[in-house]
Amino acid sequence: QVQPVESGGGLVQAGGSLRLSCAASGRTFSSYNMGWFRQAPGKEREFVAALTGTWSGDNTNYADSVKGRFTISRDNAKNTVPLQMNSLKPEDTAVYYCAARARGGYWRLGDWGTYDYWGQGTQVTVSS
Repeated sequence: QVQPVESGGGLVQAGGSLRLSCAASGRTFSSYNMGWFRQAPGKEREFVAALTGTWSGDNTNYADSVKGRFTISRDNAKNTVPLQMNSLKPEDTAVYYCAARARGGYWRLGDWGTYDYWGQGTQVTVSS
């Protein structure tokens, strides 16, 4: 079992950058698929980025809206999953959640319903 805890949110101007971090406890952290999702006011939760467990290659997947701007990675030594966000836009404003799932592989990697453990979220606000 892992418990994700997000940090690094804040207020930034359009075009700027932020780096979110997800710290997850658990001895088997490297085997978990990890994902970032976001939810803006009045909107449904949506997929941002995810990567598979290390044993399956740390393969990544991104939502089209963030591809080329955001980068997800994993540091197994620190049990963290950073999300580097560049060229931020006002439409990136949302609460960002980190999630983990025990089921590995690429199956429905962007489906938030397949994730078992969630953090409390961190607010990201991008001003125009």
